[in-house]
Amino acid sequence: MSSLRSELPDLKKWWDGLSDVYSRTLQVVVERLFDNLKGLSKLKENGYGVCHLKWKPPREFRRFTYSQSGFKLDKKGGQTVLSLSKLADIPIRLHRAIPDDAKLKQVTLKKEPTGKWFATFGVEVDRVPPKKPTEPTDVVGIDVGILKYVHDTDSTAVGSLDLSDERERLEREQRKLSRKQHWSNNYEKQRQRVAECHADLKQKRQDFLHKLSNYYAKEYDLVAVEDLNVAGMMQFGSNSRNRASAAWRTFLQMLEYKCEREGTHYVPVNPRGTTKECAACGVSSEKPVWVREHSCLSCGFTTDRDWNAAYNILVRGLKKVDIGAGCSESAPVETALPTGTGAVPAKRVIEAGSPVLTARSA
Repeated sequence: MSSLRSELPDLKKWWDGLSDVYSRTLQVVVERLFDNLKGLSKLKENGYGVCHLKWKPPREFRRFTYSQSGFKLDKKGGQTVLSLSKLADIPIRLHRAIPDDAKLKQVTLKKEPTGKWFATFGVEVDRVPPKKPTEPTDVVGIDVGILKYVHDTDSTAVGSLDLSDERERLEREQRKLSRKQHWSNNYEKQRQRVAECHADLKQKRQDFLHKLSNYYAKEYDLVAVEDLNVAGMMQFGSNSRNRASAAWRTFLQMLEYKCEREGTHYVPVNPRGTTKECAACGVSSEKPVWVREHSCLSCGFTTDRDWNAAYNILVRGLKKVDIGAGCSESAPVETALPTGTGAVPAKRVIEAGSPVLTARSA
């Protein structure tokens, strides 16, 4: 990588267009290339068939990065402006204010398929994350699903986000796109409409997942979740579309880094058998996926199926971290949702930034 970096000055003489690009930006491209090659070599070592990297023409290069230098934020005429070396002063609209004590380290500019440009800032902040409690008192186990997105041991059930209208619009626009002549002006306009539909779906899903993960990270001292192999689950043909739409892995990743930021224990556990095992006596019993009630033939304990799984997840999480918190020997029936109780709709999830999410409840 260092040898290729040293060749950049000679490459600029060979290709005049490279002189119009900031030098550090070119170095970041070299770093990204070597990262991709390193990733391919790891796949090859693990037995995967690997081909060569595909060459992309300049018109498909939609992302570039300024690292350490060559950029700055400024105010001109009351407008926030991003000044980029060898480019221009670009008026921008900040999604949220950058903290005063933050040091700007890099900025990445990316063009989305919709045609819009976004700037992502990398900042360094001198903050020490809060210490995780040695004896957490507010603990929760979370079971994720499709009909009810999450069901926890506090009997809180949140329904999955309803995106049926957005999917119908996407399918309608895709059918229109298939009837256009490829690479015509009408095709390009319709392709952009399809991209806008995809972006709308993605933004609504991520907004929901950010709010939900933020709630659990701020309200609890310990969060136990299933360590799901989502990639493996996607290999099963049945219901794979709903699994992909649920974005469980994205939710767990958001929850993990937010728990680290808030000083909350994040404990992933083995999900095998959490649905079958009885929360009261530990005896496993088979039940089809459409049976939504757990009824133990051994001890007679009856409760909601998802709550039973969430309780087992919590017990495994507490055993895994081996800290001072504990839970009752038997699962009290009154803590579970009554049979037939509906889930909380997704739209009832508290908005990020509301008082309950900016500070822990008293």
